[in-house]
Amino acid sequence: MRDSFPALARRVSDDLGQTHRYAHVVRVARLADLLAQAHGIDPRKARLAGMLHDLARPFNRQRLITECTVRRMPIDDFEAANPIVLHARLSAALANERYGVGDPEVLSAIEKHTVAAAAMSPLDCILYLADGLEPGRDFPERAELARLARVDLGAAMRETLVFNLRYLQAQGLAAAPQTLQAARTFGAAE
Repeated sequence: MRDSFPALARRVSDDLGQTHRYAHVVRVARLADLLAQAHGIDPRKARLAGMLHDLARPFNRQRLITECTVRRMPIDDFEAANPIVLHARLSAALANERYGVGDPEVLSAIEKHTVAAAAMSPLDCILYLADGLEPGRDFPERAELARLARVDLGAAMRETLVFNLRYLQAQGLAAAPQTLQAARTFGAAE
């Protein structure tokens, strides 16, 4: 990754082609940077992961499945039923292919930012939290969860996962198996 941050931002804006999605990734990158600084993690990696985490988010269901299939990415039953979650793994592949990102920590954070995972590094947690708690998100608990994320990543993961699982349940939606595994890891399983 050789681009300066402004050059990277221009490329991402062009790639996304959606003003609202670009504004989201900028907010995620900023919050990820702040959380990384608060927890002694490389803020450049956090900011980079934040900027690139949604490269495949604008893709429709069929394109997500096609692009993953072309790359020989396995698609589990949950992903086949909910292809939108594939955008996380596909975005990591695109970060590597289009932007030359080879750092496994950055790619892991991008891969896990949507459904989490049983094993998550601090950078994985930072991006997951930044994506869900960035200031453009509009739910009453957001500010308190973001405050908690600045002081305790583990507690913030637990509380955010509890919130997310309750939300999914209230909507009658299934949680991804990876999210349930993360909930067990962080003590958020109910």
